[in-house]
Amino acid sequence: MNEVRQALDRLGESPSPALDRAFAAHYADLKQLARSRLRRSGLAGQFQTTALVHDSYLKLASGVEREFPDRLHFLAYASRTLRSIVIDAVREERTLRRGGDLEVVTLDTTDVPGLPASLDVERVDAALADLARVDPGLARLVEMRFFGGLTEIEIAEALGSSERTVRREWTKARALLLTFLAG
Repeated sequence: MNEVRQALDRLGESPSPALDRAFAAHYADLKQLARSRLRRSGLAGQFQTTALVHDSYLKLASGVEREFPDRLHFLAYASRTLRSIVIDAVREERTLRRGGDLEVVTLDTTDVPGLPASLDVERVDAALADLARVDPGLARLVEMRFFGGLTEIEIAEALGSSERTVRREWTKARALLLTFLAG
């Protein structure tokens, strides 16, 4: 965190003091989230946890200044940022593996050999975008659970609802996501 802050100071930028406080207070949680995201995406060997966390800070600092009332709200917001960074990295890797702007044409309907299964993260992201068009609340719940790693109790607290409601909505969201992933 300190080296990122020093780099921004050298650039003459002044990120949000609220972000600085939230980031410093929840740095360990962010590293745990980043580690989880990298493992799920298959990018663990190609992207360092600390680099992902620092990239998320830079992305958060370049956005709109926000206040974070508590840990859960900050982590829910940060999970969106981590998600976008991981998705961008997966897309970039896919582009490079497929020869940049060259199009790969196969006679088979299966994936191109040699591409890791980790690229399913991109499909999940597309399905999540479809879900957001149908029900933004369900998409936010999935984002907090899948990309943010929050528990049902933490999500209920962040959303101001009951744990039972979160469980019911999670079941609905999973069913819709599976439908979007199959289609």
